[in-house]
Amino acid sequence: MTIAQTPPMGWNSWNVFGAEITAETVMGISDAFIETGLADAGYEYIVVDDFWHADQRVNGRLMWDEDKFPDGIRPVADYVHSKGLKFGIYSCAGSHTCGGKPASFGYEEVDAQTFAEWEVDFLKYDYCYVPPGVDATTLYQRMGQALRATGRPILYSICEWGSNHPWLWGSKVGGHCWRTTGDIDDSWESIVDIGFIRQKGLDPYAGVGHWNDPDMLVVGMYGSGNPQVAKGGCTDIEYRTHFSLWCLLAAPLMIGCDVRNMNQATRDILLNPAAIAINQDALGRTGYFVGETLYAYQSAEVWAKPLAGGSLAVGLFNLGDMQQRRITVAWESIGLHPQRACDVYDVWRDETIGGIKGSFTAYVDSHDVALLRITPQP
Repeated sequence: MTIAQTPPMGWNSWNVFGAEITAETVMGISDAFIETGLADAGYEYIVVDDFWHADQRVNGRLMWDEDKFPDGIRPVADYVHSKGLKFGIYSCAGSHTCGGKPASFGYEEVDAQTFAEWEVDFLKYDYCYVPPGVDATTLYQRMGQALRATGRPILYSICEWGSNHPWLWGSKVGGHCWRTTGDIDDSWESIVDIGFIRQKGLDPYAGVGHWNDPDMLVVGMYGSGNPQVAKGGCTDIEYRTHFSLWCLLAAPLMIGCDVRNMNQATRDILLNPAAIAINQDALGRTGYFVGETLYAYQSAEVWAKPLAGGSLAVGLFNLGDMQQRRITVAWESIGLHPQRACDVYDVWRDETIGGIKGSFTAYVDSHDVALLRITPQP
């Protein structure tokens, strides 16, 4: 089975629940995926992050926290699968997870086999407590080989934080996606740093089956949840901008909020079919930075993503703090002839303007975006 032909879509427990994740919560999230339409929109992975573990191995094998998962991990995976969804779990390349639980260094083969027996579909593999003198490539290759040896198709999500440039070697060690940065938090400043600053220039290293990962979505958190992530929260406009950039970047769309309690604004963002289509486009190209204009040291940026069939997705982003900006994308800057007539579809307004030549201009509010699909006419 071919894995991650498009960027993975799903949910991860860390942003909201942190150490408080339980079997009951995971099953409730699975139910909400069906009830809210997330599953129909393409979200499929339910991933349990750190703190599912017992404090010690038993006979050399990882065990679950019996208070949080009283019946074990496999019944939870079975429940997730019964909903037509896929189940993911977390471990670490070091001796302990980032939360201090037993991890997989020296146990790669047995842990991979354990995950396969539990019918895991996704492994997030972190980088805490790594032993001195062993390079990241070796550590991640060990688990990559162990996962392949199980014969089970498990999406391998490398969480090395970008410190050893995993975009250069992630796919060679079996990775399907790799973190390009440290952890995101629920703030506008973090979105700008991780999304707009640190993703520039990484587009050549991702594509079908192997994706750059700027970390999970914070859409809909509003400053609540895991204190390590919930750092003041964002506005709905800022969450929309965040989601738009992640779609252009062809990033994994791993929801971090409590989807059992989403408001309408959060649903409208996470379920927008045109935005998701940009992220999931079959061409598999990653969005790239086109250029910026500075207004009193406040930036307006243009990003673009080629799409299957000859269209382009373009984001006009106003990163400034105070006022509306006039932002223009010139056809020549995105590889189109200036006299080529194009239809311009505004994703968030759900409006199309036809026959535009040369360039397109939008007036974009502070921290907002105009997300466009530009299609050359025949």
